[in-house]
Amino acid sequence: MIVLGIETSCDETGVGVVRADPDGSVTLLANEVASSVEEHARFGGVVPEVASRAHLQAMVPAVHRALATAGVTGRDVEAVAVTAGPGLTGALLVGVAAAKAYAAAWDVPLYGVNHLAAHVAVDTLQHGPLPPCLALLVSGGHSSLLDVPDLAGPVTPLGATIDDAAGEAFDKVARLLGLPFPGGPHIDRVARDGDRGAVAFPRGLTGPRDAPFDFSFSGLKTAVARHVEALERAGTPVPVADVAASFQEAVVDVLTAKAVRAARERGMDTVLLGGGVAANSRLRELAQERCAAAGIALRVPRPGLCTDNGAMVAALGAHLLVAGAQPSSLQLPADSSLPVTEVLV
Repeated sequence: MIVLGIETSCDETGVGVVRADPDGSVTLLANEVASSVEEHARFGGVVPEVASRAHLQAMVPAVHRALATAGVTGRDVEAVAVTAGPGLTGALLVGVAAAKAYAAAWDVPLYGVNHLAAHVAVDTLQHGPLPPCLALLVSGGHSSLLDVPDLAGPVTPLGATIDDAAGEAFDKVARLLGLPFPGGPHIDRVARDGDRGAVAFPRGLTGPRDAPFDFSFSGLKTAVARHVEALERAGTPVPVADVAASFQEAVVDVLTAKAVRAARERGMDTVLLGGGVAANSRLRELAQERCAAAGIALRVPRPGLCTDNGAMVAALGAHLLVAGAQPSSLQLPADSSLPVTEVLV
């Protein structure tokens, strides 16, 4: 069964095509991504209206490229899946409207899926069937710990960011250090030449009375800003590599420590790391070290599957199709605040 997936929650127009086999395995056939990140760079962040217009321009060409790469036509597609939320409302509407049109034109079922659940499902394209796991999803808009017993749900949220998500903090700190947008890849690159212990930045929400599985990076971002400002007032050059490495270490230290703790308390022997920030080399390294020490298996998709893409949506749609899930209505809404507990809308 051929499933086409559409992702437009933020600034990437993603279209993926997968093949679902009766045994439950899912094979990636195409994964086309058109990013508008360069159009947002001069603003230092994603501009919703710019993102929406970029999706409108990229959608049809991306679908055509994905079908051609997969070696199939619209007549071969047996289901269409689309990110229904969470995300930017205008951006989501473009994808949802396109998916409805393709599903209606091809007379196939439509599956409106959760963006976060799709980040979990994408791992099956690389590592095969997913056992019950503790998912740590880290991106520009989300830092979440989820108990995932099954891809079709229900998903139990254990913790989430209460202010800045990790990816958002990376972008803001990169701006403080004069690094380009998006900040994550540039901080990761610069930090390799820095000293992770140069600056003792705070670890948010790690006290004995704090929520054990929630995240807060706003205070860390402020601490970096104050440190940089103090150096500049004193006329001292800012050691960008050291500050970047110390900031990055503070983020990944908290993320990995809470993930391992949650897995232990829930009795889970598998941790899945996903989301755009999962491409960070230090996060992957420290997660591997700590999971290995705790006797926990770590699953991390390759970097190209961590960032927003249509393949992850197609993968989740394929699992729902094989499981016999009830398709979404053609009146499917776009929900910018869709809760993670709703895998299928």
